Amino acid sequence: MNLTSILSYSRRVRLLVTVSMLTMLIASCTSAPTPIPPSATPEPYTFGMALADSNAFFSSMAERAQQTADRLGVTLDVQFASNDAAAQMEQVAAMIAAGVDALLINPVDSAGIGASVAAANAAGIPVFTVDRSAGSGEVVAHIASDNAAGGEMAGDYLAEALGEQGSIIELRGIEGTSAAQGRGEGFNRAIATHDGITVIASETANFNAAEGETVFAALLEQYPDIDGVFAHNDDMILGAIEAARAAGRLETIRFVGFDAIDDAITALESGDLLATIAQQPTEMGRLSVETALAHLNGERVSPNIMVDLALVTR
Repeated sequence: MNLTSILSYSRRVRLLVTVSMLTMLIASCTSAPTPIPPSATPEPYTFGMALADSNAFFSSMAERAQQTADRLGVTLDVQFASNDAAAQMEQVAAMIAAGVDALLINPVDSAGIGASVAAANAAGIPVFTVDRSAGSGEVVAHIASDNAAGGEMAGDYLAEALGEQGSIIELRGIEGTSAAQGRGEGFNRAIATHDGITVIASETANFNAAEGETVFAALLEQYPDIDGVFAHNDDMILGAIEAARAAGRLETIRFVGFDAIDDAITALESGDLLATIAQQPTEMGRLSVETALAHLNGERVSPNIMVDLALVTR
C-alpha cells in the first residue's frame, strides 16, 4: 500500500471512529434514563393483643379489633390466655421478643401483669390496657367501661326489683382483676344504701360458667332462702341459673349479670335473667387499635377512654 493509500485509509478510519462516537453520544442523549428505584414502602405496624380468655365477650372484642386492624393496615397478633396469668406473661414476653410496635393487654391478673408492662416499657414498646387495668408499669391509655358504675347499676336495680327486702348472693370474678374489684365495689356500695337488702354470701367463681354453676349449687344447699343473685359477669350468672333450674328454685330467685353477651340476652328474653349490664366489647376492640395507631402516629391520646354502659332489662 503506497503513502496516498495509507493516508486515505487513515482518514476513513478516523471518520468511522468519529461517526461511531457521535452515534453513541446521540443515543445516550435520546434514550430513556435509567429509572431510580422508589423508596421502600414502610412495613405496617404490628400490634400484639393479649386477652385473658376466649369466651364470647373477649372473642367479640378480638374480632372487632382484627377488623379494625385490617381496615387500618395493621398486623394484629391476638393471643388468649385461658385465664392463666403465667401463660399470659409468656405470651406477652414472646410479643416483646418479636418486636411488636404496641401491646394491647387485657390482664388475667391486674397486679401480676405489672412485670410484663415494665418489660415492655424497657423495650420501648407502648402499652394499652383494655377492659382491665394493670396494677403497675407505664400505660399510655386504658380503654374500659366504668366497672364500679356498672356494679352500682346492678345493685340498685336488684334491690328495687326485690322491693327493697331480701337476701342476696354475690358471685365474684377473678380476684386479681380490676373488673372484679370495680364491679364488686360498686355493687356493695349500692347495696349498702338499701337497708332491707342483705348480702348473705359472696363467693368467687372466676368469671367461669361451670364454676358459677358449681359454686351456686353449693350455696343453694346452704341457704334455703335466696332472693337474688348478682354475678360479675354473664357466664357466672348463666351457670347459677342452671344450678337453680336443677334445684327447682329458678322461679323464686332474681338473677342479674354483667356484659350482655348473646346467651344472656336469650336468657332475658326467656325470662330466666332479670337484667344485665351491657358493656361494649366490640367498641373496646376498635378503640384499642385506633388509639394505639394514633399514638404511634404522634397524636395525643387520652390516658382514660371510657366506653358507655347500659342497664338491659326484660
